[in-house]
Amino acid sequence: MKNRIIKVAAAQPQLKIGDVEYNSEQIIKMAVELSDCGVTVFPELSVTGYTCGDLFLSDLLLAEAEKAIFDIAKKTKDIQSLIIIGVPIRYENSLYNCAAIISEGAVKALIPKTFIPNYSEFYECRWFASGKEIKGRSIKLGDTCIPFGTDILAEDTESGAVLGVEICEDLWIPDKPSTHAALAGANIIANLSASDELIGKQEYRRHLVAQQSGACYLAYIYASAGTSESSTDLVFSGHSIIAQNGSIMAESIFPGRSNAVVSYIDIGVIMHDRRRQNTFETAGAENYRRINVNVKAIGENEVSIAEMADSLKKNNISIPRNPFVPADNYMRDERCRRILEIQANGLATRVLHTGIKNLVIGVSGGLDSTLALIVCAEAKKIVPDIRIIAYTMPNKGNTSKLTYSNASRLMDLLADEIHEIPIEEGVSLHLASLGHEQTYQGEGDITYENAQARMRTYILMDAANMKNGLVVGTGDLSELALGWCTYNGDHMSMYAVNASVPKTLVRFICSTYAGVCGNEELKEVLLSICDTPITPELTPGKDGEIAQMTEEKIGKYDLNDFFLFYTLRHGFEPSRSAAFAMKAYPELSYDEVVSAARNFFRRFFSQQFKRSCLPDGPKVGSVTLSPRGDWRMPSDASVALWLKDLENMHE
Repeated sequence: MKNRIIKVAAAQPQLKIGDVEYNSEQIIKMAVELSDCGVTVFPELSVTGYTCGDLFLSDLLLAEAEKAIFDIAKKTKDIQSLIIIGVPIRYENSLYNCAAIISEGAVKALIPKTFIPNYSEFYECRWFASGKEIKGRSIKLGDTCIPFGTDILAEDTESGAVLGVEICEDLWIPDKPSTHAALAGANIIANLSASDELIGKQEYRRHLVAQQSGACYLAYIYASAGTSESSTDLVFSGHSIIAQNGSIMAESIFPGRSNAVVSYIDIGVIMHDRRRQNTFETAGAENYRRINVNVKAIGENEVSIAEMADSLKKNNISIPRNPFVPADNYMRDERCRRILEIQANGLATRVLHTGIKNLVIGVSGGLDSTLALIVCAEAKKIVPDIRIIAYTMPNKGNTSKLTYSNASRLMDLLADEIHEIPIEEGVSLHLASLGHEQTYQGEGDITYENAQARMRTYILMDAANMKNGLVVGTGDLSELALGWCTYNGDHMSMYAVNASVPKTLVRFICSTYAGVCGNEELKEVLLSICDTPITPELTPGKDGEIAQMTEEKIGKYDLNDFFLFYTLRHGFEPSRSAAFAMKAYPELSYDEVVSAARNFFRRFFSQQFKRSCLPDGPKVGSVTLSPRGDWRMPSDASVALWLKDLENMHE
């Protein structure tokens, strides 16, 4: 597989204003320390210091600064990193605030700042000209001719990195240079900045960076001048931010006198999101020059599953075990609350549109039906005349004491009308009519198992007719991905409120609701359900205890959800997903991870026919399998290529 993960840094060296030699030494020192990074970005005018004032009119300072960029290039030749530093450059009759792009011991390009601030505390027009019209030019410094202009992108064809530059104020204006660079192909933006610190500015700055990285689907490396700048009238905080596709990956403010913020970006993820979001168009590429640079990935460019996993481990890259579930408690609780809000409002809207106020739901005592019942209760807060009509349909010998008890207690607490309809007699009659034995025939007797699921749906549909009701579906996203649902059984409903909620998140939503519901008895039941093993209870139990464990049949839900997330959200090939899983689940062996991946993809491809006729249901996250929305796949697609990818990536 292609390795497109790049370690990047935003660095703030210790500076002395106007001391080019000292500043160069500090830049070189930090560049060497960060030699394992593919890209290192230094602040605006870092060679001289941003706060030189009228010293920028000194030819002595400017000449030394121009010499310094070659000295820095020479002394960083062996580290094979792309380095971007800030330097004032004389060109014809003007002075320009520039970014110098250094790679493989050479100054590859000089890119001038486009928008020059001249308001409030900023007075740059006194010294610098705008580079807005500088395109297609070259500048000769000493014996070297260097591409010069705002029309330059730095590209590494091996890693896939294409880097554009903007400088400080360029980010703060409506028509940002980085937007044009992104449309022309840039997937990384380096911003060399000198942004002074004011009350409220930190939050606004963070928002700007995150928003631009999200709107342009790229990695944004923002390196701002540090506290060693002059404090005559301003204080600089060294605010450094690394963002990707709208998410802040790393950040620091008011660090020590010398500091670097380091993170990892993934060019593969960026480019997948651009292709997926087809309104992101290529525009203006012909207006840019591309120069070749070296932007190294964290390992070799072509890697096996084990090699990628080793690189992830070696670089201590954090891969969440549950990518659908935020690790931060506050964010997790907030996400659970918002998902429930979306579900409840979707259901309320359907009720208001149809005029059907009776919600018919089957309650098993499991996680999915519990969440669906909670959604009904929350929808009733929006539409008070909703009536929740709950049915539990036990099958003697199969339904455990625990799930039966939890279902009964839950219905008592949340439903307006409660019914219990045992299904064993109806199932037996149905099986007898088919000529099937009326008892379970052992492993593989799916006729016996599915007859129960279809009987329950049959009862709910007819009950809805009798009650003038709407059947609320309970199945979740993970079950749909794996096909772990009975076709025209629990697979079908009139509105499927959990259709885009993965199993790993269902449990957290229920447990979060338990903490805020304000009812101790309800809390106790919900937590009991969250602690109950996941089971369809379609085979005989053992002395009233649960015998059939879903995850023993289809694999652990957390691992299946892991593959689902990276396949659908980021377009990972199976081998890449497996490598990430090896990092997220270090307790699993190579063979265990690959076997789990193989099982996931086989099931995912073979069960598409069930997803092709799903009932309506609200989308709550970035991953969903609705055939009318995000996922349109032929039911007879071959899985061969995906399985071959796993086989070809041997340890």
